[in-house]
Amino acid sequence: MADPATYRPAPGAIPDSPGVYRFRDPGGRVIYVGKAKSLRQRLNSYFADFAGLHPRTQTMLATAAGVDWTVVGTEVEALQLEYSWIKEFDPRFNVKYRDDKSYPYLAVTMGEEFPRVQVLRGAKRKGTRYFGPYSHAWAIRETVDLLLRVFPVRTCSAGVFKRAGQIGRPCLLGYIDKCSAPCVGRVTPEEHRALAEDFCDFMSGNTGRFIKRLEKAMREAAAVEEYERAARLRDDIQALQRALEKQTVVLGDDTDCDVIALAEDPLEAAVQVFYVRGGRIRGQRGWVVDKVEEATPGDLVEHFLLQMYSEAAIPREILVAALPPDAEALTELLSEQRGARVDLRVPQRGDKKSLMETVERNAKESLAQHKLRRASDLTTRSRALQEIADALGLDQAPLRIECYDVSHIQGTDVVASMVVFEDGLVRKSEYRRFSIKHAEGDVASIHEIIARRFKRYLEERSATGELGAEPAPESAGGDGAESEGADPRTGLPIDPDTGRPRKFAYPPNLVVVDGGPAQAAAAQRALDELGVDDVAVCGLAKRLEEVWLPGDDQPVILPRSSEGLYLLQRVRDEAHRFAIAYHRSKRSRAVKESALDEVPGLGPARRQALLRHFGSLKRLREAGVAEIREVPGIGPATAEAIVTALSGARDADREKAVSD
Repeated sequence: MADPATYRPAPGAIPDSPGVYRFRDPGGRVIYVGKAKSLRQRLNSYFADFAGLHPRTQTMLATAAGVDWTVVGTEVEALQLEYSWIKEFDPRFNVKYRDDKSYPYLAVTMGEEFPRVQVLRGAKRKGTRYFGPYSHAWAIRETVDLLLRVFPVRTCSAGVFKRAGQIGRPCLLGYIDKCSAPCVGRVTPEEHRALAEDFCDFMSGNTGRFIKRLEKAMREAAAVEEYERAARLRDDIQALQRALEKQTVVLGDDTDCDVIALAEDPLEAAVQVFYVRGGRIRGQRGWVVDKVEEATPGDLVEHFLLQMYSEAAIPREILVAALPPDAEALTELLSEQRGARVDLRVPQRGDKKSLMETVERNAKESLAQHKLRRASDLTTRSRALQEIADALGLDQAPLRIECYDVSHIQGTDVVASMVVFEDGLVRKSEYRRFSIKHAEGDVASIHEIIARRFKRYLEERSATGELGAEPAPESAGGDGAESEGADPRTGLPIDPDTGRPRKFAYPPNLVVVDGGPAQAAAAQRALDELGVDDVAVCGLAKRLEEVWLPGDDQPVILPRSSEGLYLLQRVRDEAHRFAIAYHRSKRSRAVKESALDEVPGLGPARRQALLRHFGSLKRLREAGVAEIREVPGIGPATAEAIVTALSGARDADREKAVSD
C-alpha cells in the first residue's frame, strides 16, 4: 500500500480550472477517473485530510501510486472526456453498471435491401432500428403478429428468403398475407421499404395517422359496397388497436420520455428505466451496480446517464429521481448528442410523479431479487462465511449467526430483535423479539438482551443435562421473548412440558450487534458476566460499514467486494427490519389501549375520528373541552368525560414515574 503523501502534487502545480484527473497504480494502470470544476480544489481534498476520507476513498488512494490530469475548457468537455476515459481504461474504482438480465429488442434491419423484423438481444448493430427493450420475447412476437396484418414486412432469415426466391414460391406467411413476399417480386424493394418505414413509425408512437387512414379507406369501401374489403380493413384497425392496448397508456399521446429511478443500499444500487413513447410504456430495462466508490443518488444518476446514452437514443425528456451535481452541463451534453433540446428534471406532481413512484418500486424489487439470487448461491454463501471467519480471526466459519438490534422513539416503547442466519440463510422460526424492561439507552439495552438470551441458553443446557453446574439464575423479565414461529425441524431439544423445541437451545458461533465499539463491548461484557467464552462478538456500524471487535481501537474494514461484508449487512438489515416491525406493532397497540377506552359511549369510530382530527394522542391530551367538541359526533358530556379520563391517566403516569 502506498502513502498518498509520496505522490501528492507539489503546491501550486495543480491548475484552478475544469478538467479530468486519473489515479494510477504502481503498474501504471488507471484505477480511477474523475472530473472537477476546479482541479486544484478537488485534488487537494484527496490529500488534505486522509483520516477524514471515506474508507473506500482511502483504499483507492492507498492503491494508487500517482495522479495526472488534463485541463479542458468547459464542464461539458470534462463530462465527455471523463466518460471516454472510463470506457477506455475501465477503472476498478469507478461505478460500472451491468444489466441484471439480457433484454430482448424488436429490431428492423433498415440497412438491408429488404428490411427484416426480428427479435434481437445483445450488442446493437449498425443500420438497424431498435424498439424496446421488452421484458419478454413473447410479448414482442404477439405485437409483431398483430402488426403484420397491416404492415406485411419480411420476418424470415436470409437463408429462407434466398431459397424462396430460387424456387419462386413464398413461405406460409406470404400465402396468409402476413408478408408482402418481396422474395418472389410481389412488391418492389421501394414498396417493401415503405412498409418497413411505416412499421417503424407506428412503433415510434406515430399511431394516429395509420388508424385514421384505414378508417377512411374502410368507409370508402363500404360506400361503394366493397364489403369484403371493408371487413378486412375493419380487422386491420382492430389489430392495430389490440397492439396499442398491449402497451400501457400512462401519459399524453405526445409524451416521449425515459423515466429513471434507483434503489440503493451501502453496497449496491439497482436502476430501472421505463421507456415511454407516444404516451405508452414501450419497454423497461434494469441495471445493477456495485458501489465501489462513495456516491450520492445524484452521482449515480450522472454516471448512469453518461453510460446509457453513449449508445441509446436520447428522448426529448428524461425524468430522474435525483438531479446530478452538474445538471446543467449534463443537459447541455445530452442536447448536443441528440441535436435538439433535452429536458432533464425530477417530476414533482401529477401522472409523471406517479409513474416515477412505480419505477422506484420496480427498482426496489429488482434490488431485492438481485440480493436474493446472490444470497441463495451455495458457493457464494460458503465464501462469505469463510471471509467473515478470516476477518474476525475465528477458528471456523460461523455457521450460526445471531444479530441483535434495538428500536425505540426517543426512549419510549424500547424493543429489541434477534434474527438468526444458519449457513448464510435466514432461519425465521428462531427469530425472537424482546421488550426492554430495565435498561436506558442503546448500549444498556444491548447488554440486557444479550444477558437474557444467554441466561436462557444456560438454563436450557442445564435442563437437558448438558451443563453440570447449577441452573443459571432466573432471567430478567422471565421469558421476555416472543417467537415468530415454531421450528419444524427434527433434532432440536424438546421441552417435556410443552412438546415444543426449546427456544434458546443452541448457541451461535457469532453474535452481531447493530452499532459500533460501545455496543460490541456491551455484548461482550454480558457474555463475560455469564461465563460464556465460546461465542464471538462483533458490531457493525451502519454509517461506514465498519466491523468492530470488543476491545479493539480500530475497526476491521472488509473490502467493498467482500461477500462476507455483504452477508453481515444482510443480517444487520434483517434485524433492523424485525425490530422496527415489533416496535410499530407495540406502539399501535399502546395507542389502541389508551385511556380513551375507559370513556363511556366512545366507540371505535369516534376514537378514530378524535385521533384523526388531532393527529396524535399527545395533542388530544393538550386539548380543552371546546376544542374536542369541534370533532363531529362529540357532544358536551362526552368531551367532558374525555378530558377527565385523559387527565386521570396523566396523573397516574406522573405518580408511577415518581414511585419508580
